[in-house]
Amino acid sequence: MQAFEYKVVPAPHKGTKTKGVKTPEGRFASSIEITLNQMAAEGWEYQRAELLPSDERSGLTGSTTHWRNVLVFRRALATADSVSAPALAATSAPAGNAPAVQAPVAAPPAAAPAAGVLTATAGDPEAPAGATPVPGQGAASMRADDGVEELSPVSGMTAALKARAKLHAADDE
Repeated sequence: MQAFEYKVVPAPHKGTKTKGVKTPEGRFASSIEITLNQMAAEGWEYQRAELLPSDERSGLTGSTTHWRNVLVFRRALATADSVSAPALAATSAPAGNAPAVQAPVAAPPAAAPAAGVLTATAGDPEAPAGATPVPGQGAASMRADDGVEELSPVSGMTAALKARAKLHAADDE
């Protein structure tokens, strides 16, 4: 199984002036295109765009949630042959129409690096120039993630939604 490293960058907020592009939509598309081409030139493969919540301080004691658009990229690790990927457990068939999910199994402990080999966490900007990148914490779960969201249909209302509907109906009366 091939190992990947991921990079998440903020999506552009406004369009970039480009020769021959006049509309706001075209300028925005151009700024996305420029970002994607810059990342591809560095060897990053575009995966998806995400809208994620970000809790930020507001005043002295408050906090607000801002929704941020980010672009997710990945590329194969240069040391993919020396990094062992976690073995996946056998797939169990779920009930209903839900897709089968493979549960990751704990990876065997990594061997200690040989004496004289300089290592650093992959993506560390302060790593020495000749250091061999080593995946950081959470890399095993990211390698096991195929990036596909579950699309199983929801059947019926949950108990929480029913309780909320009753509460809302009681307030209206």
